[in-house]
Amino acid sequence: MLKRSALTWTGEGAGLAGSGRAAVRVGGCVSEDHFSLKGKMLSSNDQKLEQLDSFYRPPVSKQKTSAEIINEARNALRTVRTQRPFTPREDQRKLFGPASSRSPENRPPSSFSLHASSFEVTDSKPISGTRLRPLELKPKAPGSPSTEEDACLPIPRAPLDPAKIRKISGARARFYKAASQGMLLPDRSPPAAHSKTVEESHKVISMGNSTARRNLTASGATGHLKTPPLLTCDQGFQNTTEREVSRLSQLPSGGEPGKRRARASSCPSSSDLSRQDTRAASRASLQEQETEIEVDEVFWKTRIVPILHELEKEEDIEEMCAACTQLHRTLEEARMLGKKFKRRTVLLKALYKLVDAGSDPLSLKLAKLILALKVSGKNLLNVCKLVFKISRSEKNDALMQKDNILESLLEVLRAEDLQSNTEAFLYCMGALKFVSGSPGFLTDMVHQGAVEILVQLIKEMTEDTEKHGACLPASGHLLVQTTATLRNLVDSPLTRSKLLNIGAFPHLCTALEQHADDKDVCINIARVFSKLTSYRDCCAALANYSRCYALFLSLLNKYQKNQDLVIRIVFILGNLTAKSNQARELFSRETGSVETLLTLFQSFYQLEENSPKQLLSEARPQAEAEDVLVKLIRVLANIAIHPRIGPVLAANPRVVGLLLTTLESKSLGDCEELVINTTAAINNLSFYQVKSSVLQHRKLDVAELLLRLLVSNNMDGILEAVRVFGNLSQDHEVCNFLMQKNVHKFMIALLEAKHQDICFSACGVLLNLTVDKEKRAILKEGGGIKKLVDCLRDFGPGDWQLACLVCKTLWNFSENITNASECFGDDVTNTLLILLSTFLDEELALDGSFDQDLKSYHRLHWETEFKPVAQRLLKRIQSHHTLLEPLPVPSF
Repeated sequence: MLKRSALTWTGEGAGLAGSGRAAVRVGGCVSEDHFSLKGKMLSSNDQKLEQLDSFYRPPVSKQKTSAEIINEARNALRTVRTQRPFTPREDQRKLFGPASSRSPENRPPSSFSLHASSFEVTDSKPISGTRLRPLELKPKAPGSPSTEEDACLPIPRAPLDPAKIRKISGARARFYKAASQGMLLPDRSPPAAHSKTVEESHKVISMGNSTARRNLTASGATGHLKTPPLLTCDQGFQNTTEREVSRLSQLPSGGEPGKRRARASSCPSSSDLSRQDTRAASRASLQEQETEIEVDEVFWKTRIVPILHELEKEEDIEEMCAACTQLHRTLEEARMLGKKFKRRTVLLKALYKLVDAGSDPLSLKLAKLILALKVSGKNLLNVCKLVFKISRSEKNDALMQKDNILESLLEVLRAEDLQSNTEAFLYCMGALKFVSGSPGFLTDMVHQGAVEILVQLIKEMTEDTEKHGACLPASGHLLVQTTATLRNLVDSPLTRSKLLNIGAFPHLCTALEQHADDKDVCINIARVFSKLTSYRDCCAALANYSRCYALFLSLLNKYQKNQDLVIRIVFILGNLTAKSNQARELFSRETGSVETLLTLFQSFYQLEENSPKQLLSEARPQAEAEDVLVKLIRVLANIAIHPRIGPVLAANPRVVGLLLTTLESKSLGDCEELVINTTAAINNLSFYQVKSSVLQHRKLDVAELLLRLLVSNNMDGILEAVRVFGNLSQDHEVCNFLMQKNVHKFMIALLEAKHQDICFSACGVLLNLTVDKEKRAILKEGGGIKKLVDCLRDFGPGDWQLACLVCKTLWNFSENITNASECFGDDVTNTLLILLSTFLDEELALDGSFDQDLKSYHRLHWETEFKPVAQRLLKRIQSHHTLLEPLPVPSF
C-alpha cells in the first residue's frame, strides 16, 4: 500500500490523503492460494470495506457474496494458486504401499492363499433362540385330605418328546417367548402357616450336547411357579431357577373338603379361567409352530436343496453364478438369511466348498451370500479376505459394483464388534480403500453412509487408545486403511458437507496426535486435511480448532527430513493462514512457530541447492525440495498480513536474508513459482514502513533485484515486481533510482496492457513519482497522460478504485495548471470533461446489470473514493478551460 505522502494529491493549498484501494496500497499483502491484498493502515473508507474483506471468516455454511468475490479478485496480487502436493497413484493394490514406514514382517500380508479348508464348520452353527417347551401341568385334587401324602401334589405329566423339541427351528423360537417366560399358572404366594415339608423331584431333558435340569418342588400346602430355564444351541440349558410344578387348592380350616371341591368345580374362579385360557393359547401356539416347522422343511427340500445340488454338479462358472444369485434371492424372500436359519450349518458347508473353484465372479457372489448369513470369528475374517483378494484386481471393480458388495462390506463395519474383529475390519477396509479410488464407487459409498461409518470407527479407535493408554498395532494398521479410504472420499462435495455436519475434524486431529509416531497415519490424515482445507468452509472449521496449530508444529519438528509429510503440513498451514486472520494469530502465538519455518526453509534450500541440475533442454518438473520452499514462503507471506506479525518479520534479519538470497540465486525461468512467491512475500514485508525494518534498510538492493523481473517475459513476474515498487517508491531514494533506470517509461508502457491489475499497479508507481514536482513532467513522455485517460475510460465504470487512482495522478500532475489545454492537450481535455461529467452522474455511473451485493459494492467505492476526487478534478479543469479559440497573432 501507499502511505500518505505517496498518495497525496496536492494543489490549491489542499493536501488530501488517498483512500480506497490506493490506501490498500499498490503492493498489497499476500493471502489466499493466489495471495490477496490487505492493508495495514486503513482509512475510514477502508474500515467500512473491512466487512467485505475476503479474509473475514464467515460462518461455515455461509457462501461468499458477489461483492466479496469481486473485492477478493480486485485485491488479488496474482491469479496463481499454490498447487496441492501431488500424490502418485500406486501401481499395485496393497494394504501398505512401497512408501510405507512399516517393514514387511511388521504388517499384515496383502497376498495369501484361501481355500475351503480355511473356513470353520463349527463356527457356522446358528445361534438359536429356542427355549424349552413349557410343561403343561394339570394338578388333580386328592381324594381324601386325611393323610399328609394325600395333600401332596401329584407328579405332572411328562413334556413333549425331545425329538419334537428338536424340530422347533431356532428361527421360529420367538413365537415361544410368551409360553417360556412363565405365562402358565400365575404364581400366588401361599400363607406361611401352611408350609409343609418339601419333596423334590428332578427331571432331565437333553437336546444334542446341551442338558437342562428342571427341579420340580412340591409342597403339601402350596407351590411356586418360577421362570423356566432357557435352551440355546451355544449355551445349552441354563438352570436359572427352580420351579415348583403344581399347586393344590388351599383348604381353609373348619371346612369340608368334599363341599369345597364341589364349589370349585361348579363355580370356577377368575384365576382358574385365566390359567385355562393361557394353556389353550400355549397349545395353539405350539401347534402353529409345529406346522411352520413342517412348512420350512418342505421349503428347504423343494426350493433350497435343488439349487445346492445344482451347484455341486455344475461346472460352468456362469451357471454357478446364476445359481448363487437364485439361492440368495430365494433365501431372502423366505427370510432365511441371518443367524437363526435352522439349516444354516448345512448351507454354509456347501458354500465353503465352492470357494475352491477359484473364480472371482463366483467367489464374490459366495462372499456376499456368506456375509448375509452373518458369520463371525474366523469365518468372517476369511470372507473379508476373500473380498479383499478379489478387489486387488482393478478389472473386478465393475464386477463388485454390479453385485453391490459395498452394502455388505459397510454392514460388516456398521454391525460387527470392532474389538473382536479388528483383523476382519482391516481387510474389509482394505477392499473399500481400493474401490473408493474408482470414480464409479465414490458416489455410491457416500450415499450408503460410508463417511459416517469411517468417522465412527476413527472415534472408537481413539477412545480405545485413550482407554488403554497406548496405540495397539492392530488398531494402527486399521487406522491406516480407514484414513486412506477417507482420503479418497473427500473428493466428493457431499463428503465434505457430512464431515462438517458430524464434527469429524477433532476426531481426526486426536487420531493424528495419538499416532504421531506412525508416519503412515500422519501422511494419510495430512492428505485428508490438505484436500479439505482447499475449500473455504472446511478451512474455517479446522482453523477454529485451536489445538491443530501446536499439533502441526510438533509434527514438523518431528519429521523435518520427511518431505512427503512436511510439504503437506506446510500446505495446510498455508491454507489456514490464507483464509483467516485468526489462524495467523493463533499460529504465530505457538512457541517457535516462525523459527520452525525458517529452520525448514534453510534445510530444504540447501537440499535444493545440492540437488543435481538438469539440462535446459530437459523438461524440468518441480522438485520436491523446491515445492517445500514455495509452500514455506507462502506461509510467511500470509502471516505477514497480520498487523502485529508483519513488522516483526520485516525486522527479522534471518527472514529478509533468506528471501533476498532466494530472489538473487533463483531465476524466473527455472523456478517460476518460487521466485514469484518470494517477490510476493517481499511485497508484504515492504508494506511496513517501520524504522526497525531490515527490508527498508536494504530497499535499493531489493529494487536492483526486481529489475530482472521487469525485463522478463513473464507477466506474473512483472506484476509482482511493479507491486513491490509501489511500496518502495514511497521513498525518495528509490524514486531517484527508478528515474535513473528509466523505470518510469516502463510503467507508462504498462498502461497499455489492457489488464486492470497491471494498470492499477503501474498507476500507483506513477502516482508516487508525481508527488515530487520535479518528476511530474515524466507523464508527458510516451503519451502518459493520454494512456491514463484511456485507462479511466476503459476500466472506470467497473473499477472505481482504479478510476480514483487515475484522477489522483492527474491531480498531482496538474497542480500548477494555468490552462487545461496547455496542461493536458485539447483532445485529452475534452475527453476528460466528458468522462468525468458522465461518471459523476449517479444514474449513469451505477446503472449496471449487477446483483444487489455488487451494486452496494460499486456504490460504496464510487461515493467514498472516486466521487470526491473526480469532482475536484473536474472543477479544476473547468475553471481553467475556455471554449473560445485564441485569436491569431496579427502580422504587421
